[in-house]
Amino acid sequence: MTEPLDKNNILQASQYSPSDNYAAQVHGDSMEPEFPDQCEVIIHPTDNAYNGAYILVDVEGVRWFRQYLVDKEGARLVAVNNLIYPEIVLEKMNWKILGIVVQRNINDKVKHYKPAAVNGLKVPLYLPLPK
Repeated sequence: MTEPLDKNNILQASQYSPSDNYAAQVHGDSMEPEFPDQCEVIIHPTDNAYNGAYILVDVEGVRWFRQYLVDKEGARLVAVNNLIYPEIVLEKMNWKILGIVVQRNINDKVKHYKPAAVNGLKVPLYLPLPK
């Protein structure tokens, strides 16, 4: 019986490293209009993110592409199309950030997202929860 392949096995058998950026395709309308269905994103693998970043995250064994928001009420994941999709409150959940979106491509129109900047100011990738 063949062992199932996962990203780490594929990367170890190739010239790429698990720390290399990788491409993914958005499926569905939960992140529209910023990330329309079928657009491509480049993800930078990291387990840290700043408030407002677009991230790939594992929550209770399910992977989500959402915006990461932190405020006095705690951390949560929000769909851009939030009238249809509820937010995911991360308190008391088992979750891990897998990567941060650094680029979007829609029909060859590219937009870059700064993994360590907010409004042009350098910030740490991780901002602690407010007290």
